[in-house]
Amino acid sequence: MSAIEKHTIAVLVDNEPGILARVVGLFSGRGYNIESLTVTETDRANSLSRITVVTSGTPMIVEQIKAQLSRLVPVHAVRDLSAEGPHVERELALIKVAGTGEKRIESLRLADIFRARVIDSTIESFVFEMTGSTEKLNAFINLMVPLGLVDVSRTGVVAISRGAARF
Repeated sequence: MSAIEKHTIAVLVDNEPGILARVVGLFSGRGYNIESLTVTETDRANSLSRITVVTSGTPMIVEQIKAQLSRLVPVHAVRDLSAEGPHVERELALIKVAGTGEKRIESLRLADIFRARVIDSTIESFVFEMTGSTEKLNAFINLMVPLGLVDVSRTGVVAISRGAARF
């Protein structure tokens, strides 16, 4: 049996109503999991958007996902960034931590180590802004749990290939 692998897939689509629903419908209709989903317009002149999906499955399932995405209209291109080689992935998180005394001091110390920025502060809480890999964010969030983690808001993964090639 093949191992389950995580893949980051970039999909270039026409920026039109309903395309995101069709992409999500493809995943839900076939029982594929979406771990992260981001979408934004990337080329206003040509009305193109980029959807970045993080999913997992066996190599055969990932190939099926890519093939089915390629057949959707109006999909222009599908790239499996995980399989193609060097790429950059980042995620943004806002992390709210409440605490006083030593727990407050410890949360600030850890934020400094992880290069999280304080973007809001009250007498009893902080909101940290942090960017990095999903693993880095998860590590920081897990350390904040015993220190008074209150809430987390995450963007989902954004990714781009390295080098000069377009899309």
